[in-house]
Amino acid sequence: MTTMHPAPTDAAPAPRLAWGTDLVALTFQWDDDAPVVCAAIRLAGRDLPIHRIPFVEVLTADAGHRPASGRLAHTELGLRMRYVDHTETVRDGVHTLVIRQRSGDLEATLTLTTREGVAAISSTVALTNVGTGRVALRSVASWAAGFTDPGATDDAFAGWERLTGESDWLGEGRWTRTPLRGPDFVPLAEHLTGHNPRGALTAVSTGTWSTAKALPTGVLESRTTGLALAWQIEHNGAWRWEIGEDTAGGYLALAGPTDADAAWTHVLEPADSFTSLPATVAFAPDATGAVSAMTDHRRATRRPHPDNAAMPVVFNDYMNTLDGDPTTEKLLPLIRAAAEVGAEVFCIDAGWYDDSGHWWDSVGEWMPSTTRFPGGLVEVIDAIHAEGMVAGLWLEPEVVGIRSPLADRLPAEAFLQRHGQRVVEHDRFHLDLRHPAARAHLDGVVDRLVADFGLGFFKMDYNINPGPGTDRDADSVGDGLLGHNRAVLDWLDGVLDRHPTLVIENCSSGAMRMDYAMLSRLAMQSTSDQQDFRKYPPIAAAAPMAILPEQAASWAYPQPEMDAEESAFCLVTGLLGRFYVSGHLNRMTRAQRHRVAEAITVAKELRAEIAGSHPHWPLGLPGWDDPWIALALRGSEGDLVSVWRRGDDASVTLSFPHLVGRDVEVTPVFPLDLPTWRTEWDAATGTLHVRAGDARISARTLRLSTRPAPVDEGFGTGSD
Repeated sequence: MTTMHPAPTDAAPAPRLAWGTDLVALTFQWDDDAPVVCAAIRLAGRDLPIHRIPFVEVLTADAGHRPASGRLAHTELGLRMRYVDHTETVRDGVHTLVIRQRSGDLEATLTLTTREGVAAISSTVALTNVGTGRVALRSVASWAAGFTDPGATDDAFAGWERLTGESDWLGEGRWTRTPLRGPDFVPLAEHLTGHNPRGALTAVSTGTWSTAKALPTGVLESRTTGLALAWQIEHNGAWRWEIGEDTAGGYLALAGPTDADAAWTHVLEPADSFTSLPATVAFAPDATGAVSAMTDHRRATRRPHPDNAAMPVVFNDYMNTLDGDPTTEKLLPLIRAAAEVGAEVFCIDAGWYDDSGHWWDSVGEWMPSTTRFPGGLVEVIDAIHAEGMVAGLWLEPEVVGIRSPLADRLPAEAFLQRHGQRVVEHDRFHLDLRHPAARAHLDGVVDRLVADFGLGFFKMDYNINPGPGTDRDADSVGDGLLGHNRAVLDWLDGVLDRHPTLVIENCSSGAMRMDYAMLSRLAMQSTSDQQDFRKYPPIAAAAPMAILPEQAASWAYPQPEMDAEESAFCLVTGLLGRFYVSGHLNRMTRAQRHRVAEAITVAKELRAEIAGSHPHWPLGLPGWDDPWIALALRGSEGDLVSVWRRGDDASVTLSFPHLVGRDVEVTPVFPLDLPTWRTEWDAATGTLHVRAGDARISARTLRLSTRPAPVDEGFGTGSD
């Protein structure tokens, strides 16, 4: 169903447009002298007025800010935009709103989409040069809207908090909750100036590691207002998010690369168009609900694939095991042991292509080593298949080592360049996927490996960041990089179109490119390269803030030298996600292997439940050094919760506010061969009191099963 709405006549009153679903709707307003703004959010049956700013904010070379600033917002073109028309469409449960505006020779088309049953809205902005001159773009916000009620309080930021994440190699997804009113936003008395402030709280990514430092997702929450917004920028390159305070309220703006941050400019010749990167905002009365709504969006927008539901258990030989040094002699015992414990995929990690013993700067051709596999790699692959497992290989497709023969065979134009020189980072060149020779090479590699070895799995890694971009055939280095970023996604779509059952893991030195441009296409995400099993729980527990639980592959790598509690600790780390196993299984005792097999059996039993669950954090988001950490997944049958102990305190209290007043039965899920932790449920407060055993390093996964509380009793029963 499509409905066209022309511009109002001069006599028409200032129009209002309410658009969305029963879960969430936005109200837009405009008039002859003002651009389209979002004026209110309808959520849970309540209309919440918000601070009004132009929804389309565009910075060009000949139209800057007003007042002068470095913001995504407050652009002159944003203020000048005027409504032309809008279109509403509903098809297969997807609601789409398209609003056209124009300012002079620049036409802006805002496209918003939302889905039935999902309280999230995605946005892009397409800009078209309808004039005869050139338009030089410097930034384009995909989302720009307020989040405060200017009439609710004298202080529009009072009670608002932000939840934002920082990452680093080995320390991914470190989240903090911070009041907005404080060091980031001090009271400025800006109302005395008659102008809005000029600063903002910003986070940016400037290269191809889209999640190497700040994360492109976050949450704003006001418990007093009863409104929370979760956002994500869905891009595998440079991006910027921005929270700003105006005299009348606050706003959130989301964008891709910008001139100031990522050396991005893009020139529109007459009739040219440019479309911004997709951004999504999810809505709920509180932060946990907003993350749940974003979880729904992520599931609803994933590329259809059998693996989305199948979630086979993967054994990978790298982490704390072969460490990039596979040989036939080392692999065959591991393959037998992995099959014995129940793994369904066996992935041979880095090094399988290397004859020299130093493969880092020679990669690129992806031909099997002859020295590592005297009987050929096919002997090892056949052994994997003979054990009933899917065979997989590690691949780092976008790079070519400086010592690789391929570096001289491909044309120089097939690589990212600066001033005619190929960009080098850590002894690697970086392919430019805009070039047909680069894409043809990668297509040939993938198709050959699948055909020659019957592969069903690739771990696609990405261990360098080539920087701001390439100036070859581009208006700017950032423009060249954006073209390459989009070409990478197009290449991945082509691979999966040709090989529709192929499972691809997204890896990038752990999780340096953990964004939803990649993860809307790929099956799973390695959450870290962290090799200290005691430091992994905060990474694993926080991962569902940024990605789906069923895509979060946190390494479970028990070792023969670990005691029983340490081994169980490792296995619990991966259990409430995509189960991803490593470790010297072939050196373990029968009892040790049995514990791994038990965990894999549990993972298989839980995977369908995990794939329909929503995350929450009964101890709050984890701190890096917290002695107790917990991740819970809420499902239709109750809650699963993994709890890690990393210190002297033997007891902790977990909060389950959605279970207040419910009778709860607590049962152990894993491990079952170690002493059961004592638990006591308090229905009145919705809290679970947990007392561990003697081990300072230990973990358990528990199930909280619910049923209606007895009519004449106000408290649930405890469980040991």
